[in-house]
Amino acid sequence: MTEDRVNFQTFLSSSLCTEMIERLWKPNVTVAALVLRDGKFLLVEEETDAGIRLNQPAGHLEQGESLLEAVARECREETGYDFCPKYLVGIYQSPRPMSDITYLRFAFAGEVTSYDPERPLDAGIIAPHWLTPAAIKAAPDKLRSRMVLACVEDYLAGKRLPLDAITHYA
Repeated sequence: MTEDRVNFQTFLSSSLCTEMIERLWKPNVTVAALVLRDGKFLLVEEETDAGIRLNQPAGHLEQGESLLEAVARECREETGYDFCPKYLVGIYQSPRPMSDITYLRFAFAGEVTSYDPERPLDAGIIAPHWLTPAAIKAAPDKLRSRMVLACVEDYLAGKRLPLDAITHYA
């Protein structure tokens, strides 16, 4: 082996290389479910670093799953409801203040089908709630992020893209 190759292999296994890889910037891809039933939206009350907040059922895309699979999973895990996405409401890019984190949220509108009240909810989730748009707008300081209200307002404004606007290659 050449000396350059040995040095490169040593570098690849070093803590400096690991640190450099961890510092590479990438957006955090998240999904959110918007469900409107009887004039109320499904939200979750959750514990966050900033205290108890309200959010759509939402979470991170996991390796190997499609955006549609992710939003159905997150809704089920956080509320006990099975979610069937029907439309893409929007894509929201939001940097976290005073951080190098940027969230890229894909918000889907759809319907809930079955409900399992006995299903354990994700850690940090206190309870699901059905809230009117007026109640959501009246509590901006209780929302997890500005994207919560933006998604509700976009949905109410009729923003809808067909699901075939998204292509997933397995």
